[in-house]
Amino acid sequence: MSLETLDLEDPRRYEFLTKIRLEDPGAVARAAAARIKHPGAVLGKQNFIVAADHPARGALAAQGQPTAMANRRGLLDRLQIALANPAVDGVLASPDIMDDLLLLGALDGKLVFGSMNRGGLAGFVNEFDDRFTGHTAEALAALGADGGKMLTRIALGDPVTAQFLEATAKAIDSLTSRGLIAMVEPFLSAWVDGKVRNDLSPDAVIKSIGIASGLGASSALTWMKLPVVEEMERVMAATTMPTVLLGGDPTGSPDEVFAQWGKALALPGVQGLTVGRTLLYPADGDVAGAVAAAASLLHCEEIKPEEMTRFVSKETVR
Repeated sequence: MSLETLDLEDPRRYEFLTKIRLEDPGAVARAAAARIKHPGAVLGKQNFIVAADHPARGALAAQGQPTAMANRRGLLDRLQIALANPAVDGVLASPDIMDDLLLLGALDGKLVFGSMNRGGLAGFVNEFDDRFTGHTAEALAALGADGGKMLTRIALGDPVTAQFLEATAKAIDSLTSRGLIAMVEPFLSAWVDGKVRNDLSPDAVIKSIGIASGLGASSALTWMKLPVVEEMERVMAATTMPTVLLGGDPTGSPDEVFAQWGKALALPGVQGLTVGRTLLYPADGDVAGAVAAAASLLHCEEIKPEEMTRFVSKETVR
């Protein structure tokens, strides 16, 4: 069923998904096997990935509305509108949403990233114990996905961080051994007035990159997923890994947010955007317009090998 044939006012518009799950659950695997794959990431052609894994950790708020993402029908409507834009070439989702999108046939030609650790529930008394309760590397390989994403909050004042970093390293190894991308989203975080807060200062982001980059036995397939902060030039100098920018839930005006994204997207090593709530729940309600505006910021010209040779020494070429 296509978005064009859906009546967005009909509360039964996704009831067929319930019927499939009830009577033919194997349809998810068949849909994954039949899916047309994305041709693969290329330097210079920035990727636009829509994120939809927030509800799995109890994070339902967007644009100041505490339960904005609670309505699954509305979320699927918005995701299909976003994915219908050809510039959107990927999705990052928890298993439940991924399965819905596969059954809807919405992921043909898209990069597919599964969300792996959702155990650090928003507001949980032990939120930093962010266990891997979502996609596994084995499951992602079976789905024909491109990789898995892991939120990596590093709390220097919480002893659970040590075992969490070990679990993250093992997840990276599990992905790498299957040829899958490990998208790592690091933060230096702490409890502040009873809530988990991420330190978004440039120095903190740079430190988190250094720690996260060293996780796992190989970084060959590791990507960074980083916030847009002050001094992004200095932040991006901290890594050679492909990096996608996250959107978060910004408080500034759309023009201010897009201007920050546009400036960051021009930096070396930035491979694109991974944005969810900002575009799926824009203040004016125009999902298609918000997605189109963000897409206009992307750079889409492949960097040819001959353009890179001037950076490679003759000794390296030998």
